[in-house]
Amino acid sequence: MSYIPVIGLAVAIFVLIFLVLRTRVHALLAMLIAATIAGISGGLTAAETVTIITKGFGSTLGSIGIVIGLGVMMGRVLEVSGAAERIAFSFIKWLGNKREEWALAITGYIVSIPIFVDSAFVILYPLAKALAKNGKRNLLTLGVALAGGLVVTHHSVPPTPGPLGVAGIFGVDIGAMILAGMALAVPCVIGIVLYAKWLAVKYPEFVPADLESGDLHDIHARYMEEKANKPLPSLFLSLLPIATPILLIFINAINGLLLKIDTFLGMNDNWYFQTFEFLGAPIIALSISVLISVYTLMPKSTKEEVIDRMEEGLQAAGIILLVTGAGGALGAVLRDSGTGNILAGHVASLPITPVLIPFIIATLVRLIQGSGTVAMITAASISAPIISQIPDINLLVAAQAATMGSLFFGYFNDSLYWVVNRMMGIKDVKQQIMVWSIPTTIAWMIGLVGVLILDVIL
Repeated sequence: MSYIPVIGLAVAIFVLIFLVLRTRVHALLAMLIAATIAGISGGLTAAETVTIITKGFGSTLGSIGIVIGLGVMMGRVLEVSGAAERIAFSFIKWLGNKREEWALAITGYIVSIPIFVDSAFVILYPLAKALAKNGKRNLLTLGVALAGGLVVTHHSVPPTPGPLGVAGIFGVDIGAMILAGMALAVPCVIGIVLYAKWLAVKYPEFVPADLESGDLHDIHARYMEEKANKPLPSLFLSLLPIATPILLIFINAINGLLLKIDTFLGMNDNWYFQTFEFLGAPIIALSISVLISVYTLMPKSTKEEVIDRMEEGLQAAGIILLVTGAGGALGAVLRDSGTGNILAGHVASLPITPVLIPFIIATLVRLIQGSGTVAMITAASISAPIISQIPDINLLVAAQAATMGSLFFGYFNDSLYWVVNRMMGIKDVKQQIMVWSIPTTIAWMIGLVGVLILDVIL
């Protein structure tokens, strides 16, 4: 057995990491260069390598590119319409006094499914600041609980671009990816909230460096007055665009299971199953969601305003689409060159479950270059061609392993690390790590346990 393809892949991965970490080469170009090295070292000709890269790029974006675009369009409408703020206010009202951290975490858990995590934190953090009125609630607890709820679903639940790209590369059903991601995210969020409550004990007198403790009451008064004068959509309308596609995709997934039962065998052409097979297709479900969000959350906006807002979302998603496509290209090269088959035999003999391979790769890439999205896409691109060759491996679990591994230790090279710490006025590096690096690592550890349990169940 020739080990040249394996050595070539190792060189390709080293080049990929080096280019992203040490040079000004973008992750998109770095992935394409790595795919070229892996293809030629795997025995493909230069022409074959280029052809496979092109096909892999196109097939990956063909399966999830439109869904990513629709998802970010919907998220942008939710962002500018005030729907995210309405969800937060409603949960705070329901959960009552002294449970604001849980309300903010639940809000983050829901809102970050369609809205980019950095933007969502910027929008909702003033609410956490306002709730710390008179110092009655610790601002660290509220801020970290909010950020924790946001970051976990951002990493694990489509139609957020990262997990959606992972689903496309592994070829798993998006409905199953949504349900598994939402389930795995719950204990991770709980773990972060409990840690956030401990931060109030660790730093009981915390006040941002740019504030005096007496200012918090004024902040609360100003913020509540501002929101009282701002017309926000109802809770029902705020949740409707998020819940609709999830519900339609979920019904379609359940129907798929029913059709495998003897009672429903041969009923694929039944009008009910045909209807929900159409409505539950991710492209259709999210198209419906975008239409709902436009006509219910921005009813008085002009056509130009609505289009401008949605195109702002598409601009933010553009580079993620390209990186995801490049990840699919790298995976296609590994499959077609035979490198994946060679490595599959070695991975199957390792003393660990193969689904941990994407988890380990995502963890390492996350630590090295910071971006959770790039980490999970890279892990999926490298591991999917290998794991798919191993019998009895559940690719849904492997896909979620890639997303959970990308939560590891948010640090200086993670943009959200700076967003959270700067908005909370934290300047001490040790405290910055306590506030954000540790919570993401807690979520990473709980996510690992969840993936292992899911592997046993499925």
